Amino acid sequence: PQEESNQYPPAKMKLALISLFVGSAAAFSAETGRRDALASIAAAGAAIVPAVANAASGESPKFSVFGLIGDGTTYSEGAAYGSDQSTKVYSPYSVYGEAGPDSLYKEGDEAANRRKAILAETRVRLQKLPRYAERKEWFNVRDELTRYMYETRGAVRSGATTTTQKEKADTFFKSIEDVYLQAGFKSQDKCLAAIAKSIEAFDDFVKSI
Repeated sequence: PQEESNQYPPAKMKLALISLFVGSAAAFSAETGRRDALASIAAAGAAIVPAVANAASGESPKFSVFGLIGDGTTYSEGAAYGSDQSTKVYSPYSVYGEAGPDSLYKEGDEAANRRKAILAETRVRLQKLPRYAERKEWFNVRDELTRYMYETRGAVRSGATTTTQKEKADTFFKSIEDVYLQAGFKSQDKCLAAIAKSIEAFDDFVKSI
């Protein structure tokens, strides 16, 4: 009898080799595709970084990550306390410069009118305080000083540009803080006196701007 052979018949061998080559090629193609995709993503990221770092005027501010040896045209996010900036910053912890003639934001009539409206409303609210204190409604005195005075502080601070105006603003702020304190102590006479002083200080400030 003819001896059995452990070898593949020629036709089957060819089919096996073809399948092996196709599978290898597919695996290689998939691996290459993944590598190409990752390379494309990395290249895109590298292309984006310079674009962000070199943002044009009007876009978000740029940040330097090099600290003391950073680029003076970029912002260090406060890490170098402004020492890597070409101009003086607003504070050691700020990436923005002092407001001035070169600032991009210019206050227009709308902002000025809004400030005037806030100051007018502030005086209306301050005039309510004596009656609250006379009726010993201490919660109303304190609430009136907290529900709107945040707007008042912003308007007063933005309106105070000279040293004299800033001093008058500080006097007003200290006076309303005293009103709040005396209302907490439920000291009627002292609270009424502090209210009168706060209204006087407020009027004095408004006249100066």
